[in-house]
Amino acid sequence: MGHRMHAPSTGWTRAHWESTVDTTLAAVRPYASPGHALVALPGPLSVSGARSDGLEGFARTFLAAGFRLAREFPGDGTLAHWYAEGIDAGTDPASPEAWPRLADVPQARVEAASIAIALHESRAVLWDALDDRVRARVVDWLAEAVGRTDYPQCNWLWFQNVVEAFLRSVGGPWSSSDLERNIAATESWYRGDGWYTDGHGRHFDWYAGWAMNFYPLWYCRMSGPYVDEATWARYRERLRAYLDGVQHLYSPGGAPLHQGRSLTYRHAALAPVWAGAVFDATPLSPGRTRRLANGVLRYFTGARLGDDGLQPIGWRGAFPAIRQPYSGAGSPYWSGKAFAGLVLAPDHPVWTDAEEPLEVETRDVHMTLPAPGWIVSGTRADGVVRVANHGTDGRYYPDDPGYARHAYSTHAGPDYDDEARESPVDSHVALVDAHGLASHRCPLRPLRIEGRVGVSRHRARWVLGGLPRDFRWPPAAPSFREGPWLTSASVLRGAVEVRLVRVGTGGPWTLRIGGYPLASDDEPLTVSRGSARRADGLTSTVEGLIGLPHASVVRREGVNAYGRRSATPIVASDGPVRAGALFAAAVVLGTGDVALPTVTVEGDAAVVRWPDGETDAVNL
Repeated sequence: MGHRMHAPSTGWTRAHWESTVDTTLAAVRPYASPGHALVALPGPLSVSGARSDGLEGFARTFLAAGFRLAREFPGDGTLAHWYAEGIDAGTDPASPEAWPRLADVPQARVEAASIAIALHESRAVLWDALDDRVRARVVDWLAEAVGRTDYPQCNWLWFQNVVEAFLRSVGGPWSSSDLERNIAATESWYRGDGWYTDGHGRHFDWYAGWAMNFYPLWYCRMSGPYVDEATWARYRERLRAYLDGVQHLYSPGGAPLHQGRSLTYRHAALAPVWAGAVFDATPLSPGRTRRLANGVLRYFTGARLGDDGLQPIGWRGAFPAIRQPYSGAGSPYWSGKAFAGLVLAPDHPVWTDAEEPLEVETRDVHMTLPAPGWIVSGTRADGVVRVANHGTDGRYYPDDPGYARHAYSTHAGPDYDDEARESPVDSHVALVDAHGLASHRCPLRPLRIEGRVGVSRHRARWVLGGLPRDFRWPPAAPSFREGPWLTSASVLRGAVEVRLVRVGTGGPWTLRIGGYPLASDDEPLTVSRGSARRADGLTSTVEGLIGLPHASVVRREGVNAYGRRSATPIVASDGPVRAGALFAAAVVLGTGDVALPTVTVEGDAAVVRWPDGETDAVNL
C-alpha cells in the first residue's frame, strides 16, 4: 500500500516518525558537553541555572531516545552508546559534568522522571549494558527522591512516583508511603470525565493530558506486579474518558487548542493520545489515532524551526514571550513525549491501519466539557475549533492570558506581553476605567455548563501600581482595587458565540468585549470596523447586539504566537454603565459568512434567536 493509500490525509507512516526523532536528536548533539551529560542549547536560562538547564537538555531528549530504542536499535548502536556515556558522566560526582543533585535543585526532580522512563523503555539496549558501577551511581542519584515530602502539590508528585517505580524495578530504594501519599493527593484533584486540575483550584490545561493522565499509566507499566488490576483499570478508564472529549481539541491541520501554560512543549500534546494506544485506553480507532498524531507532528515540525533543526521556545516558530520563568532552552524537548507511540511494534494496527478522518473532518462538532467548564465547537468547513471558557482561570493572579480568557481556539492565541497581562483586551470582558485600564476576571465562579450555554460570575478587579516586574515562578501577585460583580455567558453555536454580560452595580466605566486576536507573519491584516481578516480568509469579528455601539480593532506587533502582527476586534458601550444593564455581542472566528442571531431581554432572561428559528434562553 502506498503512503497516500495508507495515510490519505497526511501521507505519513512510522518511517516518518523514526526519521523525525532521529533528526531531532542529531540536531542537539553539537551542543553537548564532552561526556554528553549536559546539553546546553542556545537560548535563555531558566531560573534554575545553566547546569540544571544542561541536565534538562539531556533528560528530555533522552526521553525521545528511550522511546526510539524501545523496539528498534537504529544505526550501529551509537544512539544508545551516546546517551550511556552521558549517564556515566552525569552520575559521577567527580565529573565536571556531574548532574545537579535532586536534594539541591528541584528542577532535577522533574528531569529524573524523564530519565527513569527512558531507562525503563530502553532497558534491554542501554540499562542492561551499563557497568555495575554506573548503574549503582544512577540508583544513588535517583534515590534522593525517596522520602521527600517537599515536591510541589501539582503534577510534580508523579515525577517522584515514576522515579521510585523505576528504582523498585532495579532493586533500589523506594517508599510505599511516598507512593500512597502522592496518589491520594492526585485523586483529590480529579474532577471527572478524565480531567484533573493541576493541583488545587481550577487549573485545567494540557497538563491533564501530558502529565496527569500520562504518568499514572507509565507508573503502572514500570511497577509490574506491584500494581493491581483495579489500579490499571481506574487509570485506563480515566484516560479513555479524557480522550473521548479532548480528541475534539485538535484541528485537522494539526494545531492543538492554544490554552494554558508550557505551550512551548508543542507536540507533547500527543502524549495522552499515544498513551491511549499503548495502554488500550482510548475510544479512538487505530486509524484515527495515527491521523490525529500525524497531523500534530506535521503541524509543528513542518513549521518555522531554525536552520539548525532546534526547537526554539515558542509555538510553531520562535516566540520567546510564551516562556515561563521555569523554562530554559531545553524545555521545548518535553515534546519527546510525542514519540511514545514508537514503543508499539511496527505491525501494531496504529501503524498499519489506514488513517481515518477526525470527527470534525466529517461533520460539525459540538460538546461540553463540564470539568474545565468549556463549551466546544468545531466546524467542518474551516477546521476551526473554538472553546468558550466558563470554568478555568488558572492558579495565579492577575489574569493569565493562557487561562482566564473567555475564549480559546486552535487557530488563534492570546497576546502575550505586560500590557496584555495588566489590561486584557482579547477574548475578554472588561470594565474600562477613566485611565483606559481594563478589569480582570480571576477568580471566576462557574455557574452553568449545559448544551450551548456556559455562565460564570466574577468580581471586576483592576491592577494597582502596575505588575511586579520580577520574572519568577510562581509569579508575584499585584495589588488590586475591586469593582462590581459581572455575570457573563456564552451561547456557542458553530462559528458564532453570543457573549452576554450583566453588570451588578453601575459606575464610571465603559464595558468592553474583545474578540479573538487574529495574527499573521506574511501580510498586513485587512481591518475594518470590528473585524480583521487574513489573506487565507480566516476572519475574527465582534458585532454589538445590545448596548455596544462602538466597534474598533486593536493592533499589536510582536506579542502573538501565531504571527508578528495581531489585530483584535472589540466593541464597547457608552459610559457610565448602569446597574443591572445587559450587554450582548456576537463573537465570530471562521472563514465563511455567517448570519448572526438576535438577542432580546425577556424578564430576567436574555433570549438568543438564531436565523433558523432555534432559541436559547439564558438567565443572568
